[in-house]
Amino acid sequence: MHIAILTFDGFNELDSLIALNLLNRVGNPSWRISIAGPSAKIRSRNGLVVETQASLEEACKADAVLIGSGVRTRDVAADAALMSQLRLDPRRQLLGAQCSGTLLLAKLGLLDGVPACTDHVSKPWVEEAGVPVLHQPFFARLNVATAGGCLASQYLAAWLIARLESLDAARSAIHYVAPVGEKDAYVTRALASISPYL
Repeated sequence: MHIAILTFDGFNELDSLIALNLLNRVGNPSWRISIAGPSAKIRSRNGLVVETQASLEEACKADAVLIGSGVRTRDVAADAALMSQLRLDPRRQLLGAQCSGTLLLAKLGLLDGVPACTDHVSKPWVEEAGVPVLHQPFFARLNVATAGGCLASQYLAAWLIARLESLDAARSAIHYVAPVGEKDAYVTRALASISPYL
């Protein structure tokens, strides 16, 4: 099982790295969770340099793909050569995107007729791409999910864990990372956000 987190220069650390951490908490030895990108090294919006663990080609063959946001997502969306490499298919993959990453799903035609979640900054871009935006943190239809807000990455990760492993595994992952004294509230909120879409 390969889960790829598509990450581009200017990426938001919260999107990619929270998902990476939560997905790895499942501890399933058959899972491979990787940061995937167009180059060997990518730089975040705040200057953090990360080595990619998978290419875009490998990501397109993955069982599940998450797309985080970043300050250069509109540049990625406008790069025809780069976008042509993103051969994603919800018939064979679970797909998720967060904030401006939702714009990439929209531009790839993977949100046709499906409303989506995104952040307030990215909302006009996603709407301009012809996708209605919901005022909520998470939404999924069949194998495609979107989330809005940096900390909604936990919902995307929990949805993937619930779909690929179990709801109990999602509960356990969220419980582990939740703040002390607030664990039950965090788990309840996360599961309430994703459960209608499982």
